[in-house]
Amino acid sequence: MNGLGKRINEVRKDRQLTAEQLSEICSINATYLRQIEGGVKVPSMPVFLSICKALKISPDYLLQDELEENEISTIREIAELWKEASPSKQELVFAMIKAVLEHKEQ
Repeated sequence: MNGLGKRINEVRKDRQLTAEQLSEICSINATYLRQIEGGVKVPSMPVFLSICKALKISPDYLLQDELEENEISTIREIAELWKEASPSKQELVFAMIKAVLEHKEQ
């Protein structure tokens, strides 16, 4: 079982759904869902998004074992640092980001 399939399986069970119920919600064959969960098949993008919606889970949660560092994880890390910063440091960081983004390359 690969990371994606394992996570789909875990979340499905946590949501107390059978493979048959989830496959029906996603309009896919239950055998196909079991193959996805077993790591034999990789879902197409529409099927993957359908599974995410049905399970009410973010795509990055399901893909976290498949992807290394990515934009989502970087944004989350920045958000955690932001929460820990004092208001004066937040103001300074905001001013720095604004200045960088407004700077026109020569």
